[in-house]
Amino acid sequence: MSVPVKLYPATKSGARLSFHQVHEPTGKRIRYEKVVPGVGPVEAHDIVKGYEISSGRYVLLEDEELDALKIEAKKTLDLIQFVDHHEIDPIWFDRPYYAAADGDLAEEAYAVLRDALRATKKVGLGQFVMRGREYVGALKPCGDGLLLETLRFADEVREAAPLFADVADEEPDEELLDLAKELIGRKAKPFKPEAFSDSYTDAVKALIDAKRKKKPPVDIEEDELDDGRGAKVIDLVEALKRSVRGGDEPKGGPAKTASGSKTSKRKAG
Repeated sequence: MSVPVKLYPATKSGARLSFHQVHEPTGKRIRYEKVVPGVGPVEAHDIVKGYEISSGRYVLLEDEELDALKIEAKKTLDLIQFVDHHEIDPIWFDRPYYAAADGDLAEEAYAVLRDALRATKKVGLGQFVMRGREYVGALKPCGDGLLLETLRFADEVREAAPLFADVADEEPDEELLDLAKELIGRKAKPFKPEAFSDSYTDAVKALIDAKRKKKPPVDIEEDELDDGRGAKVIDLVEALKRSVRGGDEPKGGPAKTASGSKTSKRKAG
C-alpha cells in the first residue's frame, strides 16, 4: 500500500512579532559584520565551522565535508512501528506538519490509513529525511486528515530525575489535597485555544497601529533578503504494507522524503 501525500507546516512562525534594528539618522537597516579581533572584517569564503571539544580547543570542519554527510532524500516514509499515543510523552514532540493526500488517486488509500490508525488508536512511527537531515516522525489522525509530528532524538532531551531530586517524598495533607481536587474540578472545562491570548503582543500591535495613525511609516533602505526558509512541500510515500510484512527494519534503512513538489509513485510490494 502506497499513499502519496504532501507535508505542510502546521504552525505559523509569523504569529509573534519580531523587530529589525534601524539606524534612525540614515533610515537604513543595521547589518552585522563578521570580524576577527586584530584582523577586522573577513570574507565569507575564509570562514569554516568549528566544534569546541574542550575550552578553547576546536575541531575545524569544511562545508564540503558536512555536505558530504547529508542524506539523500528519496520521497518515502516507512512506518516501522505502531504505538499507543499515550506512550509518547509530550516532551518528545517537536514540530507538526499536516500530511495531505497528493492527488485524487491517493485519497482512498489515504482515508484507509487514517481510519485504520483511528480505529486501532495507534500512532505510526518512522524515519525520513528532510533538507539533508534525518528525522523521526509520528503519524496520526487529525480531523479529516493526518498529522505528522517530528520527534526529538534521545540525546536531545534532558533527564528530569536529577532536577526533581530535592522534591519532598512525604504525603501532602489530605485536607489540602481534597481542596485542591475540588478547585480543579470547578475549573475543569474543554480546551479552547482561542480562550488564551498574548497580552504583550496585543499591546505591541495596538501601539504600532496608534503610531501608524499618528505618523506615517518610515521607508527603510535594505537589500533584498532571501533567508531560504520558504515553506517546503515534501512528497511522502507511506510504505505501510512493506513495514507490516517486514517487521523490524534495520536502523540503516529509514524512509526518506524529498523537497520537490512532484511525487514519484512506487508500486506496492
